[in-house]
Amino acid sequence: MIATDITPSTAPPIAAAQARAAALQARECLTLKLGAEEYGIDILKVQEIRGYEPPTRIANAPSFIKGVVNLRGVIVPIVDLRLKFGMDQVAYDGTTVTVILNVADRVVGAVVDSVSDVVQLASDQIKPAPEFSSVVDTEFITGIATLQLDDRQRMLILVDIEKLMTGAEMGLVEQALH
Repeated sequence: MIATDITPSTAPPIAAAQARAAALQARECLTLKLGAEEYGIDILKVQEIRGYEPPTRIANAPSFIKGVVNLRGVIVPIVDLRLKFGMDQVAYDGTTVTVILNVADRVVGAVVDSVSDVVQLASDQIKPAPEFSSVVDTEFITGIATLQLDDRQRMLILVDIEKLMTGAEMGLVEQALH
């Protein structure tokens, strides 16, 4: 038997490796459109999908936080994902929806151009998120899925919606004390 010595400097970061492995596992995702791109979020984070209704603005909120709505007695902050991702703002129309999410025990709404469907992704359809220079923030992208539809492929950018919505710059959910 050969013994190997794994020192802390040569051992892989276990938490990061586990996170990458979990991101590439099979999952069920709600697909949504922002501009020409299609994104996927964990269906288990979705509470409901509602038609867009203009929220009540909050003074001094970042531009991507559109305001709040009263959802059956719960005040729900509404985030425009187009603006959060640095895309151009568009006029809201009949296909614009608000996806109501449960993240970190909090209800948050995300405005998207439209929702498409729910897809079951096998682990072999999911590839790791590409590595970019520090100019492109891929912190919230967990992978890229490829779906084959007849004679064309459909690319789906998988987003860790909980990580996105609980980020410090969002200010929507209190950060846990360490």
